[in-house]
Amino acid sequence: MVGAILRRRLRFIFCFLLIVVALVFLFRDMPTAYLPDEDQGLMFAQIILPTGSTREQTDRVMDKVRDNFLVQEKEAVESCFTISGFSFSGQGQNLGMACIQLRDWDLRKRPDLKVSAVAGRAMRRFAGIRNALVFAFAPPSVIELGNAEGFDFELQDRGGIGHKALMGARNQLLGMASQDQRLIAVRPNGMEDQPQYRVDVDWEKAGTLGVPVSTIHNGISAAFGSAYVNDFIQGGRVKRVFVQADAPFRMLPDHLDKLYFRGKAGTMVPFSSLAAGYWDYGSPKLERYNSFPAINILGQPAPGVSSGDAMNAMEEMASKLPNGIGFDWTGLSYQERMATSQAPLLYAFSILVIFLFLAALYESWTIPVSILLALPLGVIGGVMASS
Repeated sequence: MVGAILRRRLRFIFCFLLIVVALVFLFRDMPTAYLPDEDQGLMFAQIILPTGSTREQTDRVMDKVRDNFLVQEKEAVESCFTISGFSFSGQGQNLGMACIQLRDWDLRKRPDLKVSAVAGRAMRRFAGIRNALVFAFAPPSVIELGNAEGFDFELQDRGGIGHKALMGARNQLLGMASQDQRLIAVRPNGMEDQPQYRVDVDWEKAGTLGVPVSTIHNGISAAFGSAYVNDFIQGGRVKRVFVQADAPFRMLPDHLDKLYFRGKAGTMVPFSSLAAGYWDYGSPKLERYNSFPAINILGQPAPGVSSGDAMNAMEEMASKLPNGIGFDWTGLSYQERMATSQAPLLYAFSILVIFLFLAALYESWTIPVSILLALPLGVIGGVMASS
């Protein structure tokens, strides 16, 4: 057979080159991923209600989440611990999360009892909750690198276009992601904008009336948020003293007009002479990534889609956003992007090391070349199967 090949060497060299070219194209289109998702016996649920929802409304949704895991999924779930007012997104009455401990792996050998199956069924049931968004997900393969499996995306305001434009870009991106068949469970990992009452201090008036700006800020902070004064001893124990306006006098914005500040001359100056307040709409949480204002977005690849393809889909949609909007990766997704960019260099270095080992083994520079030429023939099968 070798003799027959050598008599037709040009034909077989051409076939070899075709295999190399096919290998290059298949390798470029091969789905990429970093670490496979694992069943770690643990999963989470994140609950987000509309802005302004009360703690009682959040608790009612939490009861539905707890009932799903402890009753509907009792064969797979051992315990469910819920928290209202706190989640991976932040703190607020409209937020909550659940920590679900699954039974031992020996008791969950069926495929429908694995963490991915439990999370999938929970997502279908939670889709019927009309007054809240509930997401069930497993932790990433490396828990220290993120909160959820899937990708970890940071949308950034790199052009200084403002918070409102950033939120508009986020909503545009989420709308495109909801229509993309390669992605599922794409959601913002943050808090929605909410009504805020802003106080603007007129520095010129304050200076004219002899009231330092720090006095105004400290007075408002103490009246509406409390301030530490000193300590006192009672029963042999040291206790702290805080001052704050009584509850009936710190409930409404109009109560600011009841505040007076002492000027340098000793006179009391009313709040209305120094500052003005107005209602606004803004973010309750300042989020930045690499010094840029940012919004964290989580998501997962659709079944049968690799994490690398899902990340490519997010990058394609991010390129369609307005000028000034950029993006970055964090957590496990950042590690995947770094590993992907280093792959060609690592492959080339591996081939070089193999060549040097073979050269030392056979004490020849030509024999290792002929052996390395068999690499495309050995890899083509695996690449075709992966593609």
